[in-house]
Amino acid sequence: MADPIRDALLIFNPTAGRARGVRSGALERARKVLAGQGIESELAATDGPGSAPGLARQAVRDQRQMVIVCGGDGTLNEVVNGLAGSSVPLALLPAGTANVFAKELGLPWNIERAASLIGGSRFRRISLGHVKAAELEKDGRYFLSLAGAGPDGAIVRAVNPRLKDSTGTVAFWIEGFRQLTSYRFPRFRVKFENETAEGTLIIAGRTKHYGGPVKITTRADLYGNDFELLLCTTNSRWKYLSYMPLLLSGGLRHVRGIRFVRATEMRCEPIDAEPIWVQVDGEAAGRLPAEFRIVRDALTLAIPTKIT
Repeated sequence: MADPIRDALLIFNPTAGRARGVRSGALERARKVLAGQGIESELAATDGPGSAPGLARQAVRDQRQMVIVCGGDGTLNEVVNGLAGSSVPLALLPAGTANVFAKELGLPWNIERAASLIGGSRFRRISLGHVKAAELEKDGRYFLSLAGAGPDGAIVRAVNPRLKDSTGTVAFWIEGFRQLTSYRFPRFRVKFENETAEGTLIIAGRTKHYGGPVKITTRADLYGNDFELLLCTTNSRWKYLSYMPLLLSGGLRHVRGIRFVRATEMRCEPIDAEPIWVQVDGEAAGRLPAEFRIVRDALTLAIPTKIT
């Protein structure tokens, strides 16, 4: 049996999802809940995009027993990129905009309730997705939930940060409909292990949840060792518009022009001259060409054994 967790670094984003619960004192109350389970937590605030990986790497060097993230999917992604390859367990207190990963684990939105589950968590090693893309840092980026290239990458890149902070996932829907009127749906080539195909959108899912109430890669397995991929082959904006009701109702599997494929790696190369943007866990991540792959045994995840 693993030794009980006594020492944790609690990395939090003071601006995540309008800092829900952080400024109201809920974060300090969550620390008291953790202390009641014997877990002493030191706070470490991010000071802007790109700062969380360094905090997580320092936690590894300091031999912390756990890193807890209080923030949204973007902050979580950054911490994952600091912890990947280490043995330090990761736990989550949801406080962001979409919280795809929190939905996947079934965590309560209230961070005090989420904190009450950490002491009884079980630890499990999982695989991560990884992407290398043009205009992305040299070593690429890991991701927990999903990556995509095409219109969803364009949406993530163009979404208004202030509107995102004030309206949450509504900002992505607003930008999505704006992109439907202006995006040109350039084509790219996808090379799987034993196949080559063309498309205008690809989503590489490690989780069933995509964002808000939407689920797309519903047969993805967080604890498995592959992606479920959605590949859309049409370049008609009208067909994309017709997919919207099916997206919300979960009916995309039965639509002509959309394929679901399982793979452990793929390469996407642009065919048209127009840039095709990439996103990982809801954050901009360069443009095509890009390589996506599964990295096994990459992260220790703290999984609640009981959802209250």
